[in-house]
Amino acid sequence: MKAAIGSGRRSITAGAGEWGRATLQIKLKLTPVLALSLLALGTLFGHPALAQQDNSGVSQKEIRLGMSADFSASARALSIELYRGAMAYLIQRNQAGGVNGRHITIAAYDDRYQPDLAIRNTLRLMKENVFALFSYVGTPTMIRTLPLLRMRQGDHFLLFFPFTGADASRIPPYDAFSFNLRASYDQETQGLVDHFIAARHKRIAIFYQADAYGRTGWAGLRKALAQHGLEIAGEATYRRGSPFDQSYDGQVAIMQRVAPEAIICVGTYPACAGFVRDLRDRDVAVPVATISFVGSDAMLKLLAQAEQKAGKDYTSRLVSSQVVPSYQDISLPVVRDYRAAMDRYRYDIMPPEALLYPSGKTPETEYTPLPYSFISFEGYLNARMFVAILERMGESPSRAKLAPAALALGDIDLGLGQTFSLGGVTGRRQASDQVYYTVIKGGQFVPLADAEWEAWLKR
Repeated sequence: MKAAIGSGRRSITAGAGEWGRATLQIKLKLTPVLALSLLALGTLFGHPALAQQDNSGVSQKEIRLGMSADFSASARALSIELYRGAMAYLIQRNQAGGVNGRHITIAAYDDRYQPDLAIRNTLRLMKENVFALFSYVGTPTMIRTLPLLRMRQGDHFLLFFPFTGADASRIPPYDAFSFNLRASYDQETQGLVDHFIAARHKRIAIFYQADAYGRTGWAGLRKALAQHGLEIAGEATYRRGSPFDQSYDGQVAIMQRVAPEAIICVGTYPACAGFVRDLRDRDVAVPVATISFVGSDAMLKLLAQAEQKAGKDYTSRLVSSQVVPSYQDISLPVVRDYRAAMDRYRYDIMPPEALLYPSGKTPETEYTPLPYSFISFEGYLNARMFVAILERMGESPSRAKLAPAALALGDIDLGLGQTFSLGGVTGRRQASDQVYYTVIKGGQFVPLADAEWEAWLKR
């Protein structure tokens, strides 16, 4: 019997007699699709990191985290870059000995941004006895998997630092099973509304994804506007998974009819980029805002390519809220660490090709990684924060000890110039409330200070 084992950029094939040589090459980083079968093989052939894993989710040599995200469909850049950022920190940490001699690895599965696949992946990761679920991507997928954590609460499975600002993981009953690093969508939309209104832009419309993610953003916008005695000026939706190259003229026509003074987009980078392109092609010049989940760097890449082909301006009057500081700010120690790690491990941090190209790699499907991005920086911080929690668990970590360790973390400075906080007197499970704003200058997103909003809107 033979098993294909992924090792990032390459694959090796090992029969039973070759097991020892193969495991030396993969360094405990397993292809997720075969993780369950390899656990059985580890028991059969005596692989220590696999055979000796107990019900704490930890082996003598390894702590495995489980991730379900879209690695091959419409929102793949979000998941790939989040994974790359996390691995940039974990590889470096593992080379230095890991945490108390244990390497931290990620078993990742592709859910194609589909809730049913996310459920399947989560059940598989639980069966594989991962230590924790980590950096899931997307609201509709996360919402469907949180009930599984509640059903298995006796096994102490928790979700750490999902890439979503939805309230589902922040309010009862599911807040007990998750920890968040980032600010919420409500906080992002509130900040955007406050800034627009302060600059006398009161008619605010919304373009959003027609699912749980989009409705969460819609609800946040409605609540933010209500605080100013206002209502949503108009709305247009799109179907999850819609590509950049489809027409969004119907949604643009709605915006032309309602004549907003600003538009907030709650979507992913392909659809939001396509919508902005079609807005500008119809000479709708109102400012457009996107929230952090859009994947602003991936969106900018699409718009910049479209600008070159069309000879038009698609990137002005575009603002994006972020939940981490700018990765351009090298005055911050953690930004310098992040950029150095992304440079050093550029190819080693790519997910296995079997995950990225389930139907085979072609020139059309090949993914070109971003050198740096807000998303990979968030992934880097996710991993760094999780390791900080692990360090407080001592030499015998277990899932049962994970929530108490996280809640005991308190205030921590990761080198950002701001304090993250978990636990404390309020039992915080969201480490940061900070929202940042960026606009495009010189072909890249740069910070927009609070005092600069009005001047920027007049351009």
